[in-house]
Amino acid sequence: MEYILQPWPWYVSGPLIALIMFSLLFFGKTFGMSSNLRTMCSISGAGKLVPFFKFDWKSQRWNLVVVFGAIIGGFIAHNFLSNPINIDLSQNTLADLKTLGFNNIGQSLLPPELFSWDAVFSIKGLLILVVGGFLVGFGTRYAGGCTSGHAITGLSSLQLPSLIAVVGFFIGGLIMIHFIYPILF
Repeated sequence: MEYILQPWPWYVSGPLIALIMFSLLFFGKTFGMSSNLRTMCSISGAGKLVPFFKFDWKSQRWNLVVVFGAIIGGFIAHNFLSNPINIDLSQNTLADLKTLGFNNIGQSLLPPELFSWDAVFSIKGLLILVVGGFLVGFGTRYAGGCTSGHAITGLSSLQLPSLIAVVGFFIGGLIMIHFIYPILF
């Protein structure tokens, strides 16, 4: 009998996330990936040019461990814990994706139409990366954190600005996928 890998159920992964969040709050730490970008820029000397990056980055070393853990965990999950079966999508989603020019729908989480080297190094792909990266960086700074920071840390510590930010993230995502994405692709 072949063992089929399944995602961890909510009753395992949810309490583990809650335990990590409780530990971080107990020790006075906040979780968020975007703060690591600031730390990495500070390490590389950006504080000499921009005052925002001039801070004691050594106090954030623990957060860099989170980044490396996410990278290693993603590698392990993809290479050793992934279930290679096709993704079960609704017929409406399949039809919508076909009209947008996607082939082999549901066979990969990263469709080659978006994530192949040819797509990335095209003019359109480079523009999307540069403009998208700028907008994500600007939005993260303007919102005072990223989606993971607001949705996990901010909501778990009952911060109203995080609730507003998370609602904004969802509204922005809906606008993007229903109105802007069809124009781009």
